[in-house]
Amino acid sequence: MSTFLSKWLSISFLNLFLVAFLGLILRYKIAFYLPFLNQKYILHSHSHFAFSGWITQSLMVLLIYYLSSKIGEQVFEKYRPVLYANLICSYGMLISFIIQGYGLLSISFSTLSILVTSVFTIYFWADLKWIKKKATSILWFKAALVFGIISSIGALSLSYLMANKTTDQNWYLASIYFFLHFQYNGWFLFAGMGLLTDKLEFLIHEQKKLNAIFYLFFFACIPAYFLSILWIPFNVIIYQILILAVILQLIAWAIMLNIFFKNSRAISKKFSSQGKSILILSAIAFTIKLLLQSGSIHPALSQLSYGFRPIIIGYLHLVLLGVTSIFIIGYIISFKLIITNKLAIKGIIVFIAGIIINELLLMTQGVAALSYIAIPYINEMLLVAAMILFIGTITISLGISRSIQ
Repeated sequence: MSTFLSKWLSISFLNLFLVAFLGLILRYKIAFYLPFLNQKYILHSHSHFAFSGWITQSLMVLLIYYLSSKIGEQVFEKYRPVLYANLICSYGMLISFIIQGYGLLSISFSTLSILVTSVFTIYFWADLKWIKKKATSILWFKAALVFGIISSIGALSLSYLMANKTTDQNWYLASIYFFLHFQYNGWFLFAGMGLLTDKLEFLIHEQKKLNAIFYLFFFACIPAYFLSILWIPFNVIIYQILILAVILQLIAWAIMLNIFFKNSRAISKKFSSQGKSILILSAIAFTIKLLLQSGSIHPALSQLSYGFRPIIIGYLHLVLLGVTSIFIIGYIISFKLIITNKLAIKGIIVFIAGIIINELLLMTQGVAALSYIAIPYINEMLLVAAMILFIGTITISLGISRSIQ
């Protein structure tokens, strides 16, 4: 067990606990009275820290570990300052957004975070050249890095609009969704698929199919952004490209699922049983995400979904918690990248249960909102779901800390 990996992943799980804590505060403030905290400021802190302190930090650590397995553990020293810098920026955003929302400090830390990501991209891209075998996973990693940099355009644009108090709603939403799309459909998805593909291509003989999956997702990623801004009128050609992007993604995922089913026995031998079960849940969430995304291509459904906040929040949580967070945890558990005990496993089960309950409540609230039906005590129930998530994360952190002592 690598000390480097154990240390940094335990920090990531601590950050996940802080994300859940902020989520709990947000839900409490909606359900009850908490006047001394600004709702928007907490929300900005919660979202920025979730992206940078939890998901990006974890993916960076896992990608560095991937490099170490290919070219040696000397890479740890090279990337250690980058991880510390990302951590400082993440905690800087966590605190400054709570204090001032979008202001000088928070925008400065956000900008520094982009610079840190850029340094990581330059380092990692250069180090990939030392890997002699040109595997499909390398294509996924390079695309992930590129999409991560592209997403920063949305973040910088949003910071500019907020700092200048621009009130144009279309530009504001387009910037937010640009950042979100190229983060979770670009950087998060492609980095995760790269890690998964790296394991698969040494287990199975499906190289052509794995290559096809990459290119289908890659060519669909950029046009798929327009699925996030369907309230803007498009001409027929762009709309047809959107339909093509949706079809490409569905075909790619169908091929991936076929690979899993066809090679389930070989995969089961390499992946731990607990980890495999968690990854299956992530795959189910990703399937639901693709189907919902495909449905949004219909203009009437698109107008409805973007008009109701619970649906947007439910979709974002599905991607960030149901797909990405569960995948990261499942990958770590599958290959025993950190020492876990019964307490940590119980925490993971509680955390995943919280995700499922949270999603069911958000989707129920969203569907009810379409008919303008108010669900009694829905905010209190969502607070309970947030509490379950919080309990799960603190239990995971406690279990991990006891294991590495």
